Amino acid sequence: MNKIGAYLRLMRPANIVTAIADVMMGYAASGALLAWQRWQNGLEAGNLYMLGWLALATIGLYGGGVVFNDVFDADLDRVERPERPIPSGKASVAGASILGAALLLGGVLAAWQVSATSAGLAITVALLALLYDWKGKHHPVLGPVNMGACRGGNLLLGVSAIPAAVQELWFIALIPIVYISAITMVSRGEVHGGNTAALKAAVLMYVLVFAGIMSLALLPQFNLLYSLPFLLLFAFLIFPPLLKAMPAKEPKLIIKAVKAGILALIVMNASMAAGFAGWQYGLVVLLLLPVSIYIAKSFAVT
Repeated sequence: MNKIGAYLRLMRPANIVTAIADVMMGYAASGALLAWQRWQNGLEAGNLYMLGWLALATIGLYGGGVVFNDVFDADLDRVERPERPIPSGKASVAGASILGAALLLGGVLAAWQVSATSAGLAITVALLALLYDWKGKHHPVLGPVNMGACRGGNLLLGVSAIPAAVQELWFIALIPIVYISAITMVSRGEVHGGNTAALKAAVLMYVLVFAGIMSLALLPQFNLLYSLPFLLLFAFLIFPPLLKAMPAKEPKLIIKAVKAGILALIVMNASMAAGFAGWQYGLVVLLLLPVSIYIAKSFAVT
């Protein structure tokens, strides 16, 4: 692994693809996209322009956040994960810090190209990510919520293409907050094995996520029928690995459950995107899944 590859590994490219799915879902929910039935007239150039900037913003924010995760964990990784780029010597703490800061700043500047609301959300996500990397991850309850809030803010970043929509749809951020909180709880068993209570709680939180997505049918602009096929795929991807990990509590099975949960974020986003903008748009978001899986073969997800 050369130095460029080492720094790319710090950014967790496969995970960044899932962050783009967050933005694409939020973008559809905001109403910035024309309904699929009207797409024969084409998308307005301004819409694609904003989506591009928001995608760049989330790449910077997510990439910067996970790079700083390794910066703050450098000493611990020398003991638990010596193969990681920094403890292995293939990347330096100083170099990673510069990369992380540049990514976060770039994310905020990209969001600013869309609206002041987008920039405000980007700053909030960046600060939440740094808080998690520094202190949040060490707290058993607030840590998972902190991480979930980063994802919730990222989803609202997509919604902010129409600033007024953020105030109307803020509550959809609760869905990724609960989901990521569950994954974060499970991930704490990656090194030493899982905690049965935490794994059971994660199952219940997954169920809450499904209930939350289905409750979006109460919104006049959400079609649950379009969402259901994606929800079934979502369930197929996340529940079997987690249920398999529960009795054994082995680190390897925990890692598989976490990896499945992270990659399935794309399917979760596709299920909501389909409900807001049609099943065809849901498929467009779903196409990010094979891209993420392919990248995950070369770069760590957890």
